[in-house]
Amino acid sequence: MKQILFAGVIGLFLTLVGTPLLIKLLARKGYGQYIRDDGPRTHGSKRGTPTMGGIAFILATIVAYFGAKLITVSLDPEADASPTFSGLLVLGLMAGMGLVGFLDDYIKIVKRRSLGLRAKAKMAGQLIVGVAFAVLSLQFADNRGNTPASTKLSFVQDFGWSIGPVLFVIWALFMILAMSNGVNLTDGLDGLATGASVLVFGAYTFIGVWQFQESCANAETLINKAACYEVRDPLDLAVVASALMGACLGFLWWNTSPAKIFMGDTGSLALGGALAGLAICSRTELLLALLGGLFVLITMSVVIQVGSFRLTGKRVFRMAPLQHHFELKGWSEVLVVVRFWIIQGICVIVGLGIFYAGWAAK
Repeated sequence: MKQILFAGVIGLFLTLVGTPLLIKLLARKGYGQYIRDDGPRTHGSKRGTPTMGGIAFILATIVAYFGAKLITVSLDPEADASPTFSGLLVLGLMAGMGLVGFLDDYIKIVKRRSLGLRAKAKMAGQLIVGVAFAVLSLQFADNRGNTPASTKLSFVQDFGWSIGPVLFVIWALFMILAMSNGVNLTDGLDGLATGASVLVFGAYTFIGVWQFQESCANAETLINKAACYEVRDPLDLAVVASALMGACLGFLWWNTSPAKIFMGDTGSLALGGALAGLAICSRTELLLALLGGLFVLITMSVVIQVGSFRLTGKRVFRMAPLQHHFELKGWSEVLVVVRFWIIQGICVIVGLGIFYAGWAAK
């Protein structure tokens, strides 16, 4: 359990201290955000703000994860603090998606082109990373036969029959692409996506701890044996989630309005990948749609807007994604962000309530 605390504290400290150094470096090189002309007029003042800030919390998360293990072993040489395949796969997915986002951001900055990578190239990068994660997550079975991921669909636990490895890869890809692009769409206002991510990573820290305490590996000592969790490395997933929560919280200090730095696609794709990876490895795939409800809501606003315009020629919202609709209605940026954080908080509370109810019902 100490690892979870150490990971969160280290991640928080590294981004609090490291992000301003990254801001200075990016500003010196002139790596500022390109602002689209068709966005809200109030966003014009954001032009030139350093971007690619996702580098800060990606590196901080990785260092925090391994740093927490080193500290734990140094304090207790007999402690089992070795990295697990589940933890490494989620970190690898985060870093891989972050690399795709970094290339996109870099092209935007160097070529002064708001769209960055071509759509096919960006999709190809995401597919390569996603397929690699999905395939590897079905390997590395432990002594109970559990692999990091399962070919069964899951809500609060696995349910139903196996969908097979091929359909699982397709399903995992859908989740990874949906969440990474969902966070990307949400990252339109200062601190919005970062703060919402902190809440979801906090939820997954709790889920990992609970699953560890109620693991089927300890079924003989459990009161409620029927509700135990067959998850390969729940405690290590909690360490990863805690490191991400701390790193994002420290980054939020600099990313909140008025933002000194933006996460860019580097950060948004990485966070979306990490969320999908945690959901897949913790067997809470469908629950993620509720825990990350704000990301789903904002993504759906874009789908509705595009679908309505193509079918009827009319727009449902003044502008999509949804946060910009409320800006154009006269809400201040801070007001939109705080109210959307409240919505995300409600989603997390309801999601955790359902997660607990699923255990209690058995």
